[in-house]
Amino acid sequence: MELGSLWALQIMMFLLMAAGAVMTKTGILKPEGKGILTDAVLYFFLPCNIINSFRMEFSMEILKKFALCLVIATLIQVVNFILSRVLYNHKSKEVRQVMQYCTLVSNSGFLGMPIAEGIFGAEGLMYAAIFIVPTRIVMWTAGVSCFTESPDMKSVLKKLMLHPCIISVEIGLVLLVFQAPLASLYNGVMNCGIHAVSSVTSVFLLALDKAVRAAGGCTTALTMVLIGMMISDVKPGEMFDGNVAFITVLRLAILPAIALAGCRLAQIDPLITGISVIITGMPAGSTSAILAAKHGCDYKFATKCIVVSTFLSLVSVPLWRMVL
Repeated sequence: MELGSLWALQIMMFLLMAAGAVMTKTGILKPEGKGILTDAVLYFFLPCNIINSFRMEFSMEILKKFALCLVIATLIQVVNFILSRVLYNHKSKEVRQVMQYCTLVSNSGFLGMPIAEGIFGAEGLMYAAIFIVPTRIVMWTAGVSCFTESPDMKSVLKKLMLHPCIISVEIGLVLLVFQAPLASLYNGVMNCGIHAVSSVTSVFLLALDKAVRAAGGCTTALTMVLIGMMISDVKPGEMFDGNVAFITVLRLAILPAIALAGCRLAQIDPLITGISVIITGMPAGSTSAILAAKHGCDYKFATKCIVVSTFLSLVSVPLWRMVL
């Protein structure tokens, strides 16, 4: 993507976030609607967008890149975990727990995947969906343990397998790998003697395909409006302090720099390198404020980390794209 197009993408996202904030401030969008919109994006629109990203011809090269994405993402999470355990021991418990979580978990799902799609296209979104699988695992294990005791492995596996984004990846992989056999089976049904059945099947599959494509196309707009609703509650004069600045620099600059250095040293494919850097350089995860409030930690500080790092990512992402 050319720099001008990337800036246009970032400005577009900022305008959508601003629209969400303005509509919340003016009462058009109600505060209670934030949870409803979050669930709609998480459980329907984003999964549809992920499924759409797998619509391409399958090859063993794609499978190798999937494995490479998982390895790189896992190594990055190991680095994040080590940093989260050594950097904040001198902080108060309420602040330390939030900073540890923000180091481990980024907003790679809501914000990272639309940006990956905007920069790298549908192929980039497909690899990004694979790349965030280790992040999901860490979110429900080490991430949750920042605020409470670690959940048991059965609970982790259940949440992982039932998460809508993971399910959509599984569906996408099936469509990607078995697209030719499925096409042959479909053609066999169409060529059989039951014309009425084959016609109904054809119309239904066509309608389902269009519905998934249409829903997936709404993801970026709805996500940015949702983030705008989140940032509307924080006053600008209360945003910055040293801890917020540290988390922002760590998430947007230091961690993606580590990812870039590692990928360059290992001579990783440029597309996978780009995905690794962009997704690693996403702002603090929006769930940090939710968990902080639930477990009696400093949720206002968590909200500041989310808002500041999200806003400054509008600058950091184009800069990283220039570096790449």
